Amino acid sequence: MQDVLGVYTRRYDPAFPVVVMDEKPLQLLDDARPGTPAAPGRPAREDSEYVRHGTCSIFVWAEPLRGWRRAYAEPTRTRLDWAHGVEHLLDVDYPDVEKVVLVMDNLNTHNIASLYQAFPPEKAYALAQPLEIHHTPKHGSWLNTAEIELSCLTKQCLGRRIPDLDILNTELDAWTKATNTDTRQVDWRFTTSDARIKL
Repeated sequence: MQDVLGVYTRRYDPAFPVVVMDEKPLQLLDDARPGTPAAPGRPAREDSEYVRHGTCSIFVWAEPLRGWRRAYAEPTRTRLDWAHGVEHLLDVDYPDVEKVVLVMDNLNTHNIASLYQAFPPEKAYALAQPLEIHHTPKHGSWLNTAEIELSCLTKQCLGRRIPDLDILNTELDAWTKATNTDTRQVDWRFTTSDARIKL
């Protein structure tokens, strides 16, 4: 815990951005019958019956001090999905930084071995070099500020039935653009001193 809290006290440095990531499952659902749209004096209504269209995983990458985030959905949550997310992070989002300080939970897919499973050894090694990985402790995923981003995303974007991955990714892209325009930052206040008193 102290390791992650120490990372959060670092000053903002564009050459060493602190990026957090997390993912969550989502069930893709469609209406079994069309609902009734809202009208003056009458709220919108939807039937309680729905049609399942499988599941997917929503990935969120965020830099809390800069107010930047990227959210997207994949059909699965595998080592390859995580590795391709890291590739995009380093090659597209942060191509010119010295090191990306990455905070995430210690899920079995969140490690350098996933890069070697997804890419040839030379590329996996090249992707691993600019990463400084910090895992939240077991039962300590609340220390990951990406959980805050996922909570905001769920409340602001996922409050209705979404039937397929394309529609979901369109919604996530709109949410990403809107929140990045706002440059909303995370003001993390829980410190190591707090942890020693409260925990």
